Amino acid sequence: MLRQRLAAPFFQPSPGIPRRFLVFVAALSSRQQARLARYRHLPTLSEHDLALESNPSDHPRASTIFLSKSQTDVREKRKSNHINHVSPGQLTKKYSSCSTIFIDDSTVSQPNLRSTIKCVTLAIYYHIKNRDSDRSLDIFDEKSHPLTREEVPDDYCKHDPDHKHIYRFVRTLFSAAQLTAECAIVTLVYLERLLTYAEIDICPSNWKRIVLGAILLASKVWDDQAVWNVDYCQILKDITVEDMNEMERHFLELLQFNINVPASVYAKYYFDLRSLADDNNLCFLLEPLSKERAQKLEAISRLCEDKYKDLSKAAMRRSFSADNLVGIHRSNAILS
Repeated sequence: MLRQRLAAPFFQPSPGIPRRFLVFVAALSSRQQARLARYRHLPTLSEHDLALESNPSDHPRASTIFLSKSQTDVREKRKSNHINHVSPGQLTKKYSSCSTIFIDDSTVSQPNLRSTIKCVTLAIYYHIKNRDSDRSLDIFDEKSHPLTREEVPDDYCKHDPDHKHIYRFVRTLFSAAQLTAECAIVTLVYLERLLTYAEIDICPSNWKRIVLGAILLASKVWDDQAVWNVDYCQILKDITVEDMNEMERHFLELLQFNINVPASVYAKYYFDLRSLADDNNLCFLLEPLSKERAQKLEAISRLCEDKYKDLSKAAMRRSFSADNLVGIHRSNAILS
């Protein structure tokens, strides 16, 4: 019983405990943690919990993995442009002026589909290119579970796919299944969550099946009219329903059935994707603000203002009615 009690506990994070102390505690043995918890009355925390605490797919303040992986290439591009005195995008990028205002139709609530898919596939490209190793699982290996009847070459795991190849694969699935741009962002969230939870890497041998599994799960969670596994078998005609079901089951188990995507995490991924696009000169489509579009934006603004005024009036009525309540006995405050 004593041995089980010493082996079980790990320190859990608490608002009153400094993170530096938690990192120190995680390095202790289970016996030392139990002894420390007994004297300080603190819960326990494992190294795995510390890793999940900084997981960007769960916590809005943690930096996204794809953006950090792209920074190496971005710095090299900027250094090369500085040496060669080149300003990328200077002639093609549009800027607002006093006479013309350029806006795009992509917002956090309604992202542009084409631009979002390009950004998501660019994030996947950087994941593959700047990976640390080739850790993988058999369920995602394309040699063990091919997506087509064509023979997989022996060197299939040695050649990194380029961005266009990844984009065509994802665009085909989204076009055939009629998926939304929001689903693409959730796909990236699930992909990074899988890599963190399962401690694997996305590489040439598994990227197609990992992306397919993330899209499959995101479409079922996000879209009201979900695409069934048999529908994906009609898109990828050589894959079987049994294989799709097995891959989906493994994907969920590796995610520990955590399919929740908070609004704050979703917004963080959206804006980081826009930052990624800006760093790689992948601009969202800009159009000059026309008179008709300006009137539409003004109408939406007025509608929001009227709704806010109605809410404010309702709040004032509730406050006024509460002040007129009688028969409420209030106890005197005691100051010590």
